[in-house]
Amino acid sequence: MDGANHSMVTEFVFLGLTSFWESQLLFLFASIFCVASMMGNSLIILTVISDPHLHSPMYFLLANLSFIDVGVSSVTSPKMIYDLFKKRKVISFGGCITQIFFIHVIAGVEMVLLIAMAFDRYVAICKPLHYLTIMSQKMCILLLVAAWIIGLIHSVIQLIFVIKLPFCGPNVLDSFYCDFPRFIRLACTDTYRLEFMVTANSGFISLGSFFILIVSYIFILITVQKQSSGSSSKALSTLSTHVMVVVLFFGPCIFVYIWPHSTSHLDKFLAVFDAVLTPFLNSVIYTFRNKEMKVAMRKVFSQFIIYRRIS
Repeated sequence: MDGANHSMVTEFVFLGLTSFWESQLLFLFASIFCVASMMGNSLIILTVISDPHLHSPMYFLLANLSFIDVGVSSVTSPKMIYDLFKKRKVISFGGCITQIFFIHVIAGVEMVLLIAMAFDRYVAICKPLHYLTIMSQKMCILLLVAAWIIGLIHSVIQLIFVIKLPFCGPNVLDSFYCDFPRFIRLACTDTYRLEFMVTANSGFISLGSFFILIVSYIFILITVQKQSSGSSSKALSTLSTHVMVVVLFFGPCIFVYIWPHSTSHLDKFLAVFDAVLTPFLNSVIYTFRNKEMKVAMRKVFSQFIIYRRIS
């Protein structure tokens, strides 16, 4: 089939989530956690910006991670919630491509940010005397720019091949959002090589990055154990926070893109977990396991209350 391809399919139909969950319960669950996630991560960003004590490389990276998590909550969750009570759940071809693009840009940026945060902790714990020299403002900006460039490349490289695929039907996606694996299988051509490329690009990169991060945290942990108990306890608390966030982010990604016998129900559960729960849990983990963040947030709340009273 030639380049006049996907004019035959102008929209895709989602089967959604109601086949295995009650709509009302899921609507309540998704709405609460989506709103809580966006508010929690927005509060982290506001707190880091407004408190001078948090103007450090670690909190700069944390604020950008929270910004990305706001994006995670905005890409798929609103349409999922909107579609829950609709009998026919549809998305245009262009809307589907746009959703895929932003999903993978955000995932790529978050992956690099988590690696950058691990590097920041390595320098802070293993090379404390050189920390401010290595993790300078210029370095932080370079890491952020690199994260966005890598995220864009990661997404665009796959889309270049996928957008040219011929789609002549069927147009039903057994999901509540668009992503490469199920989207590619609807093409009217052999997609074996393309599916392998997507697995290599998203799956193996996620797996490799996950192992690199875990090995780096183990190395940092060994260094921490050699230090005094006072400094090591704080470092261990920070490390455990980072490890939890890394597992929450990479776990569903690795399973969805690499596991050969994935099931529809399990994939949907992991997708909901990744889109709705993970951004919320990230904000909770970084807030309640960080004393400086809790103190700074109390200051923000008190300033807000004072401002409201004056006004």
